This record gives sequence, structure tokens and C-alpha cells, in this order.
Amino acid sequence: MPETVKPANARGALSHLRVLDLSRVLAGPWCSQNLADMGAEVIKVERPGAGDDTRGWGPPWTAPASGGGASDSTYYAAANRGKKSITIDLAQPEGQALVRRLADMSDVVIENYKIGGLRRYGLDYESLAASNPGLVYCSITGYGQDGPSAHKPGYDFVFQAMGGLMSITGERDALPGGGPQKAGIAIADVMTGMYATIAILSALQHRTVSGRGQYIDMALLDCIVALGGNQVTGFFATGRAPGRYGNAHASLVPYQVFAVNDGEIVVAVGNDGQWQQYCAAIGRPDLAADERWHRVTGRITGRDVLVPELASTMLTRGRDEWIARLEAHGVPCGPINDYRQVFEDPQVRHRELRVDLQHADGASVSTIASPLRLRTTPPVYDRPPPRLGQDTEDILGSLLQCSAEEIARHRANRII
Repeated sequence: MPETVKPANARGALSHLRVLDLSRVLAGPWCSQNLADMGAEVIKVERPGAGDDTRGWGPPWTAPASGGGASDSTYYAAANRGKKSITIDLAQPEGQALVRRLADMSDVVIENYKIGGLRRYGLDYESLAASNPGLVYCSITGYGQDGPSAHKPGYDFVFQAMGGLMSITGERDALPGGGPQKAGIAIADVMTGMYATIAILSALQHRTVSGRGQYIDMALLDCIVALGGNQVTGFFATGRAPGRYGNAHASLVPYQVFAVNDGEIVVAVGNDGQWQQYCAAIGRPDLAADERWHRVTGRITGRDVLVPELASTMLTRGRDEWIARLEAHGVPCGPINDYRQVFEDPQVRHRELRVDLQHADGASVSTIASPLRLRTTPPVYDRPPPRLGQDTEDILGSLLQCSAEEIARHRANRII
């Protein structure tokens, strides 16, 4: 394991770890932000003058730096909280040497370059592990490190299509608006970031008993296919590919959106006991008594008969009245909120899911709190998403012990 010196005020469950983040866009940065939230020191390496591609993916933009400096996109801000930013040109030998020195002092490297892209710089796993055998090195690509498609480029949208998610997302083809839909967030990227976080923590835990790090191969395609869960397992069992149900559920009825007389709500009846309570809440004892609907199997096979009956009843009252009646009977339900309404919700406010951070220049940026709630070592929110290269001189000087003259020379040669 590398010999590292951590700040005296280090805190958080992972405050003993240093992560070298060579990734950009979303999957890799999402993973490294998880680690930063848990206290890891994350050093984000970016291209001089340009930085992470997503810095320019605006509008919307975060507040600009004081003195008229450039602002970053909110897309970038969403995945880069808690990190330090250093700019290094990896195409130059001197830049590669700086990154190798940082890797020798790190516990984890995360990268999402094309296959073999870092090997020509001597920054691949084998090269770095030769001098730092405890290194956990995580590569994130679209298709993985091997196989007939490994060389292909790809984005989240492509993998939502290829991995089956769009085949089960969207309204049924026979209904208005029917057809495949992508999810409203880049879910293949986000889930790959989450799975990569698990893999890295697993490898670090194994290092505590083996003394050695290891290589991790993460693929967006693998992760989005894995997300198929019960839908895929059902296909394996029956040989029938599942279809789209829109806002309905393949295995539960009623579990869907209902129109009410002043809008729409979601009702989620998850078992037969809740079905009986739902019927009581909506004043339909006749449906509760009907043997056809006593069990979920009957409600699934008879949904085309049952759901219109429920839909007509749900139109007789408004959203707030229905939610009050359903909650009084213990039936899961809720409004369909936009994000303004989400952050006005009393429960969301109580859980403090909005985190406001301030740059040293006074500009502020708001981000979403980590859902990881550790009682003894909670998430750390002490660094806003960094300005491009804001920590370059500090990292080179304090961590790599570069002299002022050496730093000035690197800057003059556009290495940093």
C-alpha cells in the first residue's frame, strides 16, 4: 500500500484513502464523488485549458468565479463535489511523469479512456502497479475490455437501447404515445458509477487481507443489463421477452398512475392485504368481495377488466383527498412532483437533501446530498465542485514537493 500523508483534520469513513481520478463526463466522476463524500481525498486530473468535457455542457450554469472568471455547467457540478482539480497534459512525457508520481501515492485510480489509451503513456494498470502493487485501478468503458464490441464508442443513450431498458420503458405500443423511451436521467452512467464504487470498496477490503490491489473492468453495457433484474429473470424462465407497460407494473395491479379530478396520482398496491385496504379507501367493497380480484394473479390476468373500473372511481375525487384517504388505510401512494415540488416536500426538507456549498471567492453552488447515511462517519461536504486547475500548484508543491521554479517551468511548457 502506498505511503501517504493525509491532512491532520481528515475525517469520513474513507479519509485514509487517496483517489486519482482520470475520468470525465459522468460514470467515473459519479463514482469518485461517492468516494469523496465518504471522506476520500480525490484528485481530479484534467486537460489544461479545457478540463472535463461536462464543464461546458450548459446552460444551465453555476455561479461564475469572482472577477469574471468562467462558470461551469450544473451538469459538471452534479458529479464533482468534494474533489481537488489539477491540470496536467498527459500527452507530454513530463505530464505523464507527474501522474505516475501521483499514482504511486494513491490507493485508487479511476479512468475511462479508450481501451489501451493510457498504455501508450505508461499509465495503464500494469505499469502503475509495478511500482505500487497495492493500487486498485478501475477502468470504465462502454463495452468492457474484451469482446467483439470492446473497441466501439458509446454513450448512455446507446446502452439504454442496447441493454434492454428502452424495450420495457415507455407506453404500450397500442396506446397513444406508445413506443420505447429512455429514462429521464443518464441511468447507465449513474449505475455504472454506483457499481464501480462497490467494486472499488470490495477491492480495497480485499487489499487489507492480501496486501495487493487489483484491476477492475467496468462496462456500461454490463451494468445496464444487470439492472434488468426481475424482468430479465422472467425472460430466462419463460423465454418471452417482457414488453412495455408504461406507468403500470408487469407483476402488480393496481400499481400505476391514476387520473383524478384535479390531476394525477400514483397508487402502488403491493400485496393482497393492501388490495383490500385500497378497496375500502375508495369505497368499492364490491371489488374487494369479487373472487376474481382476491389474489394478485387474478388482478394481473384480468387487468383490462379491472383497471377501467378503478379508473372511473378515481376520477370522482381530487388529489389531496385521495392521498389522505389512501394513506389513512396504509395504501402506498403519492403525488407526481416536479423538482420544485420535490424540494418543497417536508420529508425531503427534513432529510436535508439539498446541500449548498460556497467557493472561496464567495460564489455558491447547490448539490444533492449523498443518500449514504453513516452515523459515525457521515458524508463530508467541505469542498464545492472545483474550478479548473484550482489546486494544481498546491498539489505539486505540497504533495509532490515540486519547487516553485519547477512549477513555473511546467506552466511555461504548458504541461500544467
